[in-house]
Amino acid sequence: MKIKYTAVFTMAIAFFFSCADSNETTQVDKKKATDFDSNVEQFSDIKVLRYQIPGFDALDLRQKKLVYFLTQAGYEGREIIYDQNYRHNLTIKRALENVYTSFKGDKTTEDWKNFETFLKKIWFANGIHHHYSNAKFVPAFSADYLTGILKETNTVLIGEAFEVLFNDKDAKKVNLDASKGLIKGSASNFYSPNVTAADIDAFYDAKMDKNDPTPMEYGLNSKLIKNADGTLVEKVWKSGGMYGVAIDKIIFWLEKAKTVAENEKQAHTFDLLISYYKTGNLKTWDEYNIAWATNTDISIDIINGFIEVYNDPKAYRGSYETVVQIKDFDMSKKMAVLSEYAQWFEDNSPLFPNHKKPNVVGVSYKTVNTAGEAGDSSPSTPIGVNLPNNNWIREQHGSKSVSLGNIIHAYNNAGGSGRLKEFAFDQAEIDAELKYGQLADKLHTSLHEVIGHASGKINPGVGQPKQTMKNYASTLEEARADLVGLYYLPNEKLVELGVSPNAEGIGKAAFDGYIRNGLLTQLIRLELGDEIEEAHMRNRQLVAAWAFEKGAKDTVIEKLTKDNKTYFVIRDYKKLHTLFGELLREIQRIKSEGDFEAGKALVETYGVKVDQAVHKEVLARNSQFKSAPYSGFINPVLVPTVDADGNITDVKVTQQADFTTQMLYYAKTYATLPSMN
Repeated sequence: MKIKYTAVFTMAIAFFFSCADSNETTQVDKKKATDFDSNVEQFSDIKVLRYQIPGFDALDLRQKKLVYFLTQAGYEGREIIYDQNYRHNLTIKRALENVYTSFKGDKTTEDWKNFETFLKKIWFANGIHHHYSNAKFVPAFSADYLTGILKETNTVLIGEAFEVLFNDKDAKKVNLDASKGLIKGSASNFYSPNVTAADIDAFYDAKMDKNDPTPMEYGLNSKLIKNADGTLVEKVWKSGGMYGVAIDKIIFWLEKAKTVAENEKQAHTFDLLISYYKTGNLKTWDEYNIAWATNTDISIDIINGFIEVYNDPKAYRGSYETVVQIKDFDMSKKMAVLSEYAQWFEDNSPLFPNHKKPNVVGVSYKTVNTAGEAGDSSPSTPIGVNLPNNNWIREQHGSKSVSLGNIIHAYNNAGGSGRLKEFAFDQAEIDAELKYGQLADKLHTSLHEVIGHASGKINPGVGQPKQTMKNYASTLEEARADLVGLYYLPNEKLVELGVSPNAEGIGKAAFDGYIRNGLLTQLIRLELGDEIEEAHMRNRQLVAAWAFEKGAKDTVIEKLTKDNKTYFVIRDYKKLHTLFGELLREIQRIKSEGDFEAGKALVETYGVKVDQAVHKEVLARNSQFKSAPYSGFINPVLVPTVDADGNITDVKVTQQADFTTQMLYYAKTYATLPSMN
C-alpha cells in the first residue's frame, strides 16, 4: 500500500559493467545542497522534478555497490509496467520515440510541439492513459500529421495501435463503474479481451478458501487468458514465462546484490526473491515477504515485484514497481516511536472491540532516502509505503512502513503558496497551514502507513477484501488508513511521545487541509464532467463529503460563498473528530464483516459523483496558476567507476539535465521486452 503525494494544495511552500556514456546522460553541473534546484521542466498538467540522495557519499563501497545493483535490477523491469497498463503501449511508445529521434523536418511547428508533449505524457504515465485520471490522452495533432512524420522517419505504426490514438476505444485504463463492465471498460492488460468479471470471480472462488488463515495473493503475478474452448489459464510473469526476458535481467542484478548484502538474512531475502522470479510460485512470494518484513537491521532496502493492485479493477494483479531506499538514521530514530506504540493506538481506537487486533506485530517505520525508482513508482512516486499487502503476513509477522524523505523534501522545495491563498477561507486558515501544515502532512503520512494500514482485523471465514469488497477494496482501505491518521493527529499522545509540537494546532491544520483538498482542490485533477475514478481521490472525497453531510445538523462544516467563491469551513473541530472516528469504525466493520453492499453504498454515494457547479468554479479559480497539478521525478544516475579488471571501485551520483534525456536513455538501455507480450 502506498500513499501518493496529494498535499500540493495543503502544504506550505517549504516541507557486465559499462560506464554511462556522457552523450546519453547529459549532466547538469553539481551544486551545493542548498543551491539544488528540484525543478526540471513542465508540460501539460505535469511538473517534472529531480531529487538528491542525502548520505550516499557516506556509504562504504559495499553499500554503494548494493544500491547500484538494486537500482539496475529495478530499471531492467521498467518496460513491464507499460505492457501491463495497455497492450499497445510498447508498440506506440517505441514508434513515437523513433520518430522523435529520427525526424529531420520542421520542429518549430505547433504540431511538432504537440507531438513532443504527447510523447512526454506517455513517458510520464507509462502509457497512453493518464497516470491519475486513467483517461486516454487525446493528441493535439491530427492523424494525417502523425502519418506524415511516421512515413518521413520510416516508422511503422499501423492497425489498432495507430487507430486507438484517435478513436474512443479503450478510453479508460481502469474503470471502476460496474455498470460499464469492470473488465470490458478497462484497458489495462491483465486479462485477455474475452475474459469477463464473472469469469474471474468463478476462477478464483474455486481456488480460494475463505477459511484459509494464510491465503496466497492469488492472481498477483499473472495474466488471465481465456482459451478458445472457454478454459481459463494464468500466463505467469516469471523467468521463462511472460516478461521472462526482463525478469531474467532483474535476476542477474539481484544475484550481484546478494554478493554484497548487508547481512545473511538480507542475502536469504534476495535468494527468495530470485526464486520467486524464477518459479512464479506465490508461496515463495509469501516467504519472501515474511523474510523482508522481519529484516529491519539493514540500511539499504528494496521494494521490488508485482505489488499494488490499483490498476486491476478486480484488485488481483500487481503492477511492477521498485524503490531502492537508504535509511535516514536521524529521522527514522525520531519517528520510530510510532511503531513502538502501535498497540496503544490500536487499543485506543474507536473500532468495535472485536475488530481490533489484540497483538499488533512488528510495525517497523523508517524515513528513507530514495536512490532509484521504476515501474509503477516512477515518474509519479509515492511519498510513503506500507508493505507487505497480504493481511495475514501483516498480522502474524508485521510490516514495514517507510516515508520517502528526500522525495518529500524535493516536493516542498518546488512548491508555492498561491493555491493555498486562493482556496483557504481566511488568513487564520492560511497562517495555520503555513505554521503547521507541512509537519501535519508528514505526521498524517506516518500515521496512515504505520498505524492505519496495520490496524484492524478481518473476522474469521470472511475472506480477503479483494473477494469481499471487490472493486471498492482499494478505496475503502485507503479511506480507513487516512481516517486513522486524522483521528490521532489532534491527540496529546503525539505530544507526549515527542513527535508533535502542538496537538490542537497540528490537528486543526490537518483537518482544514483534508476537507479543503477532498471537497475542492483535488478537483483540478479532473476534466469538467468527469466522475472520480482513482482510488485515493475517491477515498478523500468520501471522507470529506460524508463528514460534511453527517455534520450538517450541527454545522460541523459550513459551505460558504465569499466574493462569489465557494469555501468549506470547519466550525467545530471536536465534533468533526468524532465524525472521523464514527466513519473509521464503520469502514472497519464493513471490511471485517465483508459487507459489500454497505461498502459500495459508501463509495458510490460519497466518493464518485462530483458537484459540477463547484468543479467548474474550482477549475476557473485554478486557471490563474501556472504550476501543474501533478508532479513526478527523473532519477539521479548512479555511475560506477571501474578499474582495469572491471571491478567497481566507486559509484558516483550524477543528475541528468532533463526528462527527455532520461527517458530516451532508459528506452535505449533497458529495452528488453517484445512490443507485444
